[in-house]
Amino acid sequence: MTIINSPLPDREREIAGRALQATLVDLLDLSLVAKQAHWNLYGPRFRSIHLQLDEVVTSARLYADTVAERAAALGVSPDGRAATIAGTSGVPAFPSGWTKDVDTVEALVRTFSAVVERVRGRIEETGSADAVTQDLLIGLTADLEKQSWMFQAENRA
Repeated sequence: MTIINSPLPDREREIAGRALQATLVDLLDLSLVAKQAHWNLYGPRFRSIHLQLDEVVTSARLYADTVAERAAALGVSPDGRAATIAGTSGVPAFPSGWTKDVDTVEALVRTFSAVVERVRGRIEETGSADAVTQDLLIGLTADLEKQSWMFQAENRA
């Protein structure tokens, strides 16, 4: 049931809604992984990576809000609860405890790779269902790929 009238037919709304919900979960989890890394980072490149992780958190949270609001505009109730994130995220787990700068960067490279791959798949899924949602996912992917590139470049140091 929805209390918001969707501009899309039911089938297209369901396709876009699934893609948006999965993306919301991945973005929220990405922000949590980056914050965990931010708090537990150590090593000679601490400061630059610490600041870079803050940028990831900010960007992921802003995009999560945009994605959730797009879902709501389509009449799909966004679910960002902790249990939903834990149960459905495709983001690789981040290690607990203190994490050396090089290990943090390697983990973020893997994380971005997984998230980009998943969102790119959703771009394909939403292509025929909703061009607006697809466009949002394309813009998000460009930003995720930029951040991925920056961690990969950092990883080669």
